Amino acid sequence: MQEMPVIWILIAAAICLLAALVVFLRYAVGFLVDRRTLRYQSDLLQKHCEEVQNMYRQTRGWRHDYHNHIQTMKAHLAMGNLEELEAYLNELDKDLTTVDTVIKTGNVMVDAILNSKISVAASKGITVEAKAVVPKELDTSLSEVDICLIVGNLMDNAIEACMKIRQEGQRFIRVYMDILKGQLYIYMINAVGENPKKAGGVYISAKNTGSHGFGLMRVDKVVDKYHGYLERQHEEGVFATEIMLPL
Repeated sequence: MQEMPVIWILIAAAICLLAALVVFLRYAVGFLVDRRTLRYQSDLLQKHCEEVQNMYRQTRGWRHDYHNHIQTMKAHLAMGNLEELEAYLNELDKDLTTVDTVIKTGNVMVDAILNSKISVAASKGITVEAKAVVPKELDTSLSEVDICLIVGNLMDNAIEACMKIRQEGQRFIRVYMDILKGQLYIYMINAVGENPKKAGGVYISAKNTGSHGFGLMRVDKVVDKYHGYLERQHEEGVFATEIMLPL
C-alpha cells in the first residue's frame, strides 16, 4: 500500500512529460510551417517583383515604339506619301496583331495573374498558347483568390520546367480554362527538360528550398477544399495538370 503514492507520482510525471512533449511538438510543427510559409511568401514576392519589372520594361518598349511609329507616319504625311503611309499602317496593324498576347478571360483577377505569368514566360523565350474563359462573377463558394493561387502555381511550375530546356524553340506552355458541365476546368501542359521526380506515386519538387513543393501542396489543398478533381500526368517531354472545380 505504501508503494501506491510512488506509482501515482510516476504516472503523473509521465502525463506531464507527455503533455510537455505534445506542446513542444505543436510548437515545433507550427514553427516549421511558419518558416515554410514565410519562405513560400518570400518566393512569391520575388516572382511578383520580377513580373512587375518585366511588364514595366514592356511598357517602356511599347512607348518607345509608339513614338517612333508616330514620327514615321508624320514624315510620310508631310511628304504626301499617302500610299507609303497606308502600307505602313497595314504593316503596323499586322505587327500589333502578332504581338498582342493579352488574355481576356472575362474575370479581372484571373486576367491579371495569367497575363503577368505569360509576360514572364515570354521574356524567358517560352511560347505560350492560352485560351481561357472564366465567369466575371464566380459562385460565392468558389474564391477568385484560390483560382489565382492555382493558376499562378501551375504557371510557375511550368516556367521552371521549361527553363531546364536549353533550346528556346522547344519551350512551350499551353493553357486551357473553361466552364464544362457546371465545373471550372483548368488544363495546363508544358515541355519538360527532365523527368519529374515521384515519391509514393506523388510528384515532388526538384528544388532544394522546398518552397516549390509547398506551392504544389497549396494547389492540392485548394482542390481538396472544393472536393474537386486533380490529375497530374507525365509523358516523354511533356507534363500535364488537369483540374476540375465544382461551381
